[in-house]
Amino acid sequence: MIGHIAHTPAVSPLAMGIAIAIFVILIGALFVTVTMLRKFMRDETSRNGENWSDARPGTENASAFMTASMQGVIEKLRTQEKELARLHLLAQERAQESERLTEEVTRNMPTGLLLIGATGAISSSNPAAEEALGIKSLRYHSYKEILGADSDLATMLTDCLKNGTTFRRAEVEHLTQAGEVRRLGVTISPIVRPVRAVLRANAHEPSGAAPPGKAGGALCLMSDLTELTALQKQIRWKENLAALGEMSAGIAHEFKNALATISGYAQMIRSEAKPGEVRDSAERILDQTRSVTHLVTEFLRFAKPLEIYFETVPLATLVERISDELHEFMPACEVVFVGTFQDLPGDEALIRQALLNLARNAAEAARDAEKPPRVEISGTMEELGGRKWQRICVADNGPGIPERDLPKIFLPFYTTKTEGTGLGLAVVQKVALQHGGSIEARNRQDGGAEFLLWLPLRQEPSPSLFPSEAARI
Repeated sequence: MIGHIAHTPAVSPLAMGIAIAIFVILIGALFVTVTMLRKFMRDETSRNGENWSDARPGTENASAFMTASMQGVIEKLRTQEKELARLHLLAQERAQESERLTEEVTRNMPTGLLLIGATGAISSSNPAAEEALGIKSLRYHSYKEILGADSDLATMLTDCLKNGTTFRRAEVEHLTQAGEVRRLGVTISPIVRPVRAVLRANAHEPSGAAPPGKAGGALCLMSDLTELTALQKQIRWKENLAALGEMSAGIAHEFKNALATISGYAQMIRSEAKPGEVRDSAERILDQTRSVTHLVTEFLRFAKPLEIYFETVPLATLVERISDELHEFMPACEVVFVGTFQDLPGDEALIRQALLNLARNAAEAARDAEKPPRVEISGTMEELGGRKWQRICVADNGPGIPERDLPKIFLPFYTTKTEGTGLGLAVVQKVALQHGGSIEARNRQDGGAEFLLWLPLRQEPSPSLFPSEAARI
């Protein structure tokens, strides 16, 4: 009937329980019956000399056929399982090989690499980065602790982590724990977490994880440009010296001609004038012309290109002669030379001039000290940058060099002496550069100053890099 709704009588819980129990009993009886039937058929086939697992469709032993089919499926599954296990093992070996290759490439790449997490901890680094920063065992340390919170490199890394800023081919200065200033070229880029990686397993994300699209870390690539910067500075100095020599040669020649004329007239006036004011004035003119002539001569010596005649320089004998000359120049100064001095190729006259300038400057500086003046000339052999170098250190026990003067002492005409020309150290630097070496000035911890002169033990046609990584003029 339309609109009539049939009502089903409610079933009591007791009746439902009885029905379930009967159903379970029937299933159990069926299982026992099938088990006994299989056992019976197995015994029958065994007595008849047949293999019950070899049954085929159409035979009377249907249960044996089903069992054999199931065993065939199981064997196939086992074969596939073995194949999957083999493929899984092969994938693991490939992954391990790829990881080993990545580690090998990272460890041997000449560019320094730092991988920094979102918390600021260094999670990965390579030996090139440790060499560039002058620090061992960078991993698991905070980059602010390693680099210094106020350093330029740390500031750039902080900006990259917070704002996702990318820095390409930037140059920064880094002060190592040993006190050396290094010039580093760096490229810093953020590691951005993709959105799909964040959507997976959000419940397992750590509380400090970066949100999607934000920097989850930073990758820093660095190269040590200290030697390259020093080489560029060396080349610029050579170019400036060449230009200065070309420009000053004509000017100095005209100066000397004018000074010769002035000196000649002053000598004539002095010889003809009677003792008195005129003769004294002529004498003062001659004194000034001698000073200016000396200055022009020194300037020409500095500005004109040096003609180097390479020969074997007996450095030990040369240092001994310089020690004797310095003792004659200032008898009150104690002169000591120690260490190893090896013969090297170069111009003996120019090297002698450079060493004598350094020794006299040291003696004059030690003369102003409260304790007895002392100059020490020491020599060591070092192998740096694939080359062997003779390092000559000229040290004094004077008051040292003011920090504001250190960057300027090799500049031409810069001097702190009242009677100096400011060309002595400039000539020393020029001699060092012409021999493929370098000169460095610094203060000693126990007082006084020292000048380090580096000369190669073998001349090479190509420009040489500075053996020391310290900043120098």
